[in-house]
Amino acid sequence: MSDIETIMRIAPVVPVIVIEDLAHAVPLAEALVAGGLRALEVTLRTPQALDAIRAMKQVKGAIVGAGTVTNVEELEDALEAGSEFIVSPGLTEPLARAAIRHNVPFLPGIANASDIMRGLDLGLTHFKFFPAMAAGGLPALKALAAPFSQCRFCPTGGISPENAGEWLAFGPVLCVGGSWVAPKGAPDKAAIEALARKAVGLRP
Repeated sequence: MSDIETIMRIAPVVPVIVIEDLAHAVPLAEALVAGGLRALEVTLRTPQALDAIRAMKQVKGAIVGAGTVTNVEELEDALEAGSEFIVSPGLTEPLARAAIRHNVPFLPGIANASDIMRGLDLGLTHFKFFPAMAAGGLPALKALAAPFSQCRFCPTGGISPENAGEWLAFGPVLCVGGSWVAPKGAPDKAAIEALARKAVGLRP
């Protein structure tokens, strides 16, 4: 199993995916992977999410993880569905310890120094900065990263094609999370592949 840094370095953008119709899962994954975005975060925000993870895992080249994982039960469900990494909007000790116990790549959300320190106490050094823009944007992350030079980040929340490059130019940022590459609704595979290719080109 890969570690979380390896997954974060696969591509500059991790698609944040909400699946409302299971029939959309595979074509969306195929288009994203064809465009160069292989690490796919399927959020557990819909009843179809776990089945979507199972389906997307059949797409060659896709590395499928679960996002919006908020407790140990959801973690167990996501792993049973085949999730290869876990993303959470926040950081709790029970969830972190369960992820560590399962030896699954884990990216918990942080928004302040106390969150980071709690993560470091648990042996974690890679975090999702969320909600990135609402929590102060790039100036806030730069201020947070200064005393925690060992940490690496994936900002998510308000990231767009217009500002992603600025985030990615900051050294501690390994990737960003973005929903713009995975619009809701029936996937237009050619359009999504084109969005993915543009996203791959965002890294400075």
